[in-house]
Amino acid sequence: MIRIMNFVKSGPLIAVAIVVVCLDVAWAHAILVASIPEANAILNGPSIDITLKFNVRVDTKRSSIRLLDSDRGARSLVVLPGKASNIILARANDVRPGKYKLSWLALASDGHITRGEIPFSVR
Repeated sequence: MIRIMNFVKSGPLIAVAIVVVCLDVAWAHAILVASIPEANAILNGPSIDITLKFNVRVDTKRSSIRLLDSDRGARSLVVLPGKASNIILARANDVRPGKYKLSWLALASDGHITRGEIPFSVR
């Protein structure tokens, strides 16, 4: 019974510690919160403006975007200067009809790297 009472007394402290640890992990990574194009979007080419919005500031000089397709392989896109510190911008030119993926890598301001892919099609 004493053990149960000690756990109940320390329960709120444990809960606070868990929340702090979880928040610290969540803030440590650049999480993609919005994108243009959105996943599985169908776009018109031949030029596509790309916007990736993250939950934290990212280092655009060390982040990257590649355009992947089954015919021509992968090509790196130039990351353009943006107005907001949590947004990565790029432009893909000469995009022919077909299925594509944007492969992105973002370096958060604290040094953590996240990556992902966004599939889309061009008609």
